[in-house]
Amino acid sequence: MNASRPHLRLGPRALVRTLAWLRLTAIAGQTIAVLVVAYGLGIPLPQLQLFAGIGVLSVFAAFAAWRLGRSWHVGEAEAVAHIAVDTLVLGYLLYHTGGAANPFVTLMLVPIALAAAALSTRGVAAVATLAGLAYLLLMRWSVPLPHLQAAGYGGFRLIVIGMAVNFAIAALLLGVFAARLAGALRAQQDEVQRVRERALRDEGILAIATQAAGAAHELNTPLSTMRTLLTELKRERGSDAALDEDLELLAGQVERCRGILREMASFGKMQLTQTPERTTLGAFVHDCTERFRLLRPEAEASVEIGEGDAALPLRVQPGLRHALINLLNNAADASAQNDSGRVGLLARRERGWIELRVRDQGPGFTEDPRNATMLGHSRKHDGLGLGLALAEATAERLDGELSLGHAPDGGAEICLRLPLSAVGDRT
Repeated sequence: MNASRPHLRLGPRALVRTLAWLRLTAIAGQTIAVLVVAYGLGIPLPQLQLFAGIGVLSVFAAFAAWRLGRSWHVGEAEAVAHIAVDTLVLGYLLYHTGGAANPFVTLMLVPIALAAAALSTRGVAAVATLAGLAYLLLMRWSVPLPHLQAAGYGGFRLIVIGMAVNFAIAALLLGVFAARLAGALRAQQDEVQRVRERALRDEGILAIATQAAGAAHELNTPLSTMRTLLTELKRERGSDAALDEDLELLAGQVERCRGILREMASFGKMQLTQTPERTTLGAFVHDCTERFRLLRPEAEASVEIGEGDAALPLRVQPGLRHALINLLNNAADASAQNDSGRVGLLARRERGWIELRVRDQGPGFTEDPRNATMLGHSRKHDGLGLGLALAEATAERLDGELSLGHAPDGGAEICLRLPLSAVGDRT
C-alpha cells in the first residue's frame, strides 16, 4: 500500500461484520412485519413459507457469527457469498409477498450500497448483477398478494404506507451502518497515518544507527591512542599527585568509552542473530538499575516489583534493556530540572502484559505527550531526541506500546507495556 495515498476500501471483513449486524436486524424486522400483516391487519399470507425463509436466514446468521469469531482470512469472494445468501432469502420472501410489486423490494439496494464502500469494482458489479437478476425474476414470477379491497383495505393507501415504512427502514439502515463503515474508514486512515509516521521514524533511526556504527568504528583508534598516552603520562609524571589523580579519572573515562563501544558491538551481534536473553523480571530490572546507577551516580532510583513477579521468567529481546535505561536516564534529566534526583521504576505483571512504569519528579509534559516520541524532538536543551523514539520503536517491534502521561504526584510517567507472548519464557 502506498503510504502517501491511503486506500479507501474498508475490506471484506469489515463488510461481513456489518452484514452480520444488519442480518439480525432484518430477521427481527421480517418477523414483526409478517406478524403485523397477518394478525394485525388480517391479510392472509403464506406464513409457513415465510417463516421457513426467516429460519434459514437465522441459521445462516448463527453460522456467520461463528465464522467471524475465527481468525481466518475473509476474502472478497466470501463477502459476496454472504450478500448472495441475504439477497436470495430476501428474494424468496418477496416472491411469496407480491414480488416486484412489494414496496420492500427496494431493500435490495442496501447490500449494493454497502458493497460499494468495501469491495472492489468487480465485487460491486457481482453484487449489483445478482440484485438485478433477482429483481427481474420477481417481475416475471411471484405469488400475488390477496386482493386488498376484498380484505377491506384501500390498496393504493396501503401501498403508500408500505413505501413510507420501507423508506424509513432503508434510511435508518443506510444511516446507521454507513456511519459504522465511515468510522472504520477513519480508523483505517488514522492507522495508515501512524504507519507512515513509523516508517519515517524507522528510516531516521536506521540512518542514525548507520552513522553511529561508523563513528564507533572510527572512535576505537583514537581511544586506543589516548589509552596508550595516558599510561605513558602516568609513568613519566607519577610524582605529581594532583596530575596523577586527573590522569586516573581520564583513564577511567576512556575505559568507559571503550566499554560502551564493546557493548554496542555486542548489541549489534545480538540484533543480527535475534537471540533473546533468558532471565527473570527481577534480575532484568536489577541489571538495568545497576547500569543506570553507574551512568548516573547522582540519581536516587527507587525500584518496586509486583508481589510474586520477581521470579517471572523472561526472554529479553535485544534492545529492551537499552530502552529501559534510556527511559530511566530521561527521567533523571527531567527530575534534575526541579533540583531532584529521584526516579521511580515499577515493574509488574498485569494480566497478559509486563508493565515497566518510570516516574520522575520533573515539570511534566507542557505540551501534547504524543509529540515527545517524535524522532529529534527533545525537552532538554542538549538532548538529541532519540531516547523516547528508540524506546517506542522497541516496544512496537515486540508488539507492545509506549504510553506517556502525568504522574499522580507530579512529574511525568512513562509506561512500557509488553505482551507476555513476546517476552515471556514459556519454557
